Amino acid sequence: MSRNNNDKIKIIPLGGLNEIGKNMTIIEYKDEIIVIDAGLCFPEDELLGIDIVIPDITYLEKNIDKVKGIFITHGHEDHIGAMPYILKKINVPVYGSALSMELVKVKLKEHRITKAKLNTVGSRDQIKLKHMSVEFIRVNHSIPDAYSIAVHTNQGVIYHTGDFKIDLTPIDGEMMDIHRICQISDEEGILLMMADSTNADKPGSTMSEKSVGAGLDDLFKKAQNSRIIVATFASNIHRLQQIADAAKQYGRKVAVSGRSMVNILGVAKDLGYLTTDEHIIDLNDIHKYKDEELVIITTGSQGEPMSALARMANSEHKKVEIKKGDLVIISAHPIPGNEKTVSKIINFLLEKGAEVVSSDIADIHVSGHARQDELKLMQAFAKPKFFLPVHGEYKMLKRHAELAKSVGTNPDNIFIISNGDILEVDRRSARKAGRVASGRILIDGLGVGDVGNIVLRDRKHLSEDGLMTIVVTLSKEDGRILAGPDIISRGFVYVRESEGLMDGAKAIINNVFEQCESKNIKEWAYIKNTIKEELKDYLYIKTKRNPMILPILMEV
Repeated sequence: MSRNNNDKIKIIPLGGLNEIGKNMTIIEYKDEIIVIDAGLCFPEDELLGIDIVIPDITYLEKNIDKVKGIFITHGHEDHIGAMPYILKKINVPVYGSALSMELVKVKLKEHRITKAKLNTVGSRDQIKLKHMSVEFIRVNHSIPDAYSIAVHTNQGVIYHTGDFKIDLTPIDGEMMDIHRICQISDEEGILLMMADSTNADKPGSTMSEKSVGAGLDDLFKKAQNSRIIVATFASNIHRLQQIADAAKQYGRKVAVSGRSMVNILGVAKDLGYLTTDEHIIDLNDIHKYKDEELVIITTGSQGEPMSALARMANSEHKKVEIKKGDLVIISAHPIPGNEKTVSKIINFLLEKGAEVVSSDIADIHVSGHARQDELKLMQAFAKPKFFLPVHGEYKMLKRHAELAKSVGTNPDNIFIISNGDILEVDRRSARKAGRVASGRILIDGLGVGDVGNIVLRDRKHLSEDGLMTIVVTLSKEDGRILAGPDIISRGFVYVRESEGLMDGAKAIINNVFEQCESKNIKEWAYIKNTIKEELKDYLYIKTKRNPMILPILMEV
């Protein structure tokens, strides 16, 4: 029985299911574990003050002796963003394309990690382990050098598409290696496919990245006397190339704003993924040129509060001031949940007199993810026995499962699981087989995982009802009140305009001390708790609010 279980391949997603981002998947076979991607996601509104969210890798830490490496599909934040935090815990070899590894290096440098084992691979390269062989297969996405991953075992091939779309006219001329996918399917058979579900609810096919070039060209042609500012994803190097090409065609210099944009531009140029010449200038030199001679490429297409575009819109950017007549092109779709912040930035830009063109007005953005027709094609290429939709919210996973069923995949062989679930598979069968520790680790400043549900609850409480602090100074000799109670309110009421409320609160506090003195109660914990309970009832009756109440007792 134990030998049979040992022959089963375990698929364990730690992130990327029922959510957008934070992608990480474990494949475990016999005494070996490989990890596909190590991404982050950005916090939802209720995660007050949190900077980023990464997967919980408790399972990997407990099985560190089995972990043979992390295999990166491509260089987007939702696939490499957790790398510095992961490598501090488990310093295992990392494999990926030249661009992915350079982007990882930039992140590790920021975290002062110098001993990482980074390995560059190319399409069809295989990393051979004892029981598994991991092969990288080229796909198209919104970043160069994106790979899918085929894991060869004696039970069959586990195929992970990574993020992909089928682009027949890619900017760099490197088409998806459909031939290799079909070859593996025909010669070995694909036992299980995990496939990107991001656009599974969108019909048709995703447009080629090349189609954006025509939209940009049209806008550049019309903006003869305007300065042009283009906001896009820093990692979309093909988009940056098309913007630079359009600028050159119309005799404009290009300046770049935003740290991530500058970093990625430098890496892309060094590796030859981006070809530019002398028309790229330093942002400090834009004052030397007329408006009609300039294009500024910037971060901030998602309305991020600290991004370069947001700072421009709020007149907080040190080098660029938005002015009447500027043409601002937002070459990106808002990620679900970011619509309000993007709309807010657009409003600020319009108020300053800029003309704003977004992707719902002009053809200036295409997705990097496959739509329904392409997902069906991938099913036809791979012909997997078992299918596991990944990378998406539940509605996307569900729709992708329905698409697989519609093209002939056995419904009993389609699985929708959650982060932490174990899917066991061998050449004959697949089944859910328990769970491992999973979840989200919250990064707040330099703190990793030190903000939990209790802290978040307190932050939410403070944000909704505010804080009331009560300070009382007591005599060390006999416990008499020497000073106070003094009341400090933050985010609850303005003390000077609420004298009646404050007087009532002070009376309640004094009454608590009198009762405790009459009963000879001197335990501070009891006194503090009684103050909280009495004040809580009083304040709710008077204001219908529940501020956080913090009594502070001092002895002198």
